[in-house]
Amino acid sequence: MKIYLNKAGESWVVDRFRQDWYKHNSDISTKSIFLSDSIWIISPWTWRNLPKHYLQKKLVICTIHHIDFKTSGSIEEKEFYKRDQYVDIYHVISSKTEEELKKITNKKIFKIPFWVDSSIWYFIEDKINLRKKYKFDDKDYLIGSFQRDTEGHDLKSPKLIKGPDIFLEISKNIYNKNKNLKVVLAGKRRNYLINQLELNGIPYAHFEMIPEKGLNELYNLLDLYIVSSRIEGGPQAILESSIVKTPIVSTDVGIAKEILHPDSIYTPEKFFKAKANIKFAYENTKELLIPQGMEKFRRVFLQDEN
Repeated sequence: MKIYLNKAGESWVVDRFRQDWYKHNSDISTKSIFLSDSIWIISPWTWRNLPKHYLQKKLVICTIHHIDFKTSGSIEEKEFYKRDQYVDIYHVISSKTEEELKKITNKKIFKIPFWVDSSIWYFIEDKINLRKKYKFDDKDYLIGSFQRDTEGHDLKSPKLIKGPDIFLEISKNIYNKNKNLKVVLAGKRRNYLINQLELNGIPYAHFEMIPEKGLNELYNLLDLYIVSSRIEGGPQAILESSIVKTPIVSTDVGIAKEILHPDSIYTPEKFFKAKANIKFAYENTKELLIPQGMEKFRRVFLQDEN
C-alpha cells in the first residue's frame, strides 16, 4: 500500500506535516499520485488541485482541521459536500471537530492529533542568555502569540476565529497590572494586533520571518503562551508550547481539553483564574513525539489495506 499526500504550498504547518510524513514513512508512501493506492487530502482546501479521476478510483482519506460553516448553504458548506463525494474516510485532530463532523456525515472518522518533532521543539535551559540574544530584560513579562491574526484580503481586518480581539483585551488587562509586559508576536499577518498594541501603548516585538529554530527559542523565553481562538483545528501551538515546557493557557478550542489541564482552559471573562500546568501538558504531549506520534496513522492506513 502506498499513500500520497497533497500539499498546501503555503509554507504553513500542513506542508511541514507532509514533509515529516514522507521523511519517516517512505515504506508506505509515494510522491506520485499515479503510483499511489490511497490519497490523503491533508490540505482539504486545495482538494480541487487533485485530478478527479484519481479521487474516483483510489481510497481517499481527508483531514478536516475544523468546521466553520458560517451559515446554512454557505460557500464553506457547499465546498464540503462537493469534496465529500470523493472521500471514503475522514481524519480529525480533536474531539470537538469529530462531534461537528458526525452531524454532517455517516462516513468513517478516525481521531488522531498530529505529531511533534523533538528535533525542532525542545526545552532550552539557559533562559538568561536566550533573553539577552533577543534583547529582552530579565524583568520583562513576556506573553506570546504566534498565529496570524489578520484577514488576508485587506491586512487590516481581524481574523476573528483566531481571537486577536480577545488576546488584545487580555494584553491590556495584564499591562494595567504589570508595566513590565511585552508581547511577543511571530509570523505573517500580524497587522491587526501590531496596530492595536501600538494604539494602546503596549510594548511588543514582532519576528515575522523567523525560522523554526528561532521560533523554538521564542517559545522557550516566554513566561506565558496564550491561545485566544474561537475556532481551531489544533492549534499546533498547544503541542509546541507543551513539549518545550512553556506555560500555556487556552480557550476551549481544538485539542486544548485533550492536552491541557482543566485549570488551563479559560473563558475571556475569567482569564485571570486560569493556571498553566506545565507538567500535565508535557506528559500528554510527549506521547505524540515522532515516531510514536505517527504510529496510529500507520495502523489506520495499513488496516485499510487489509
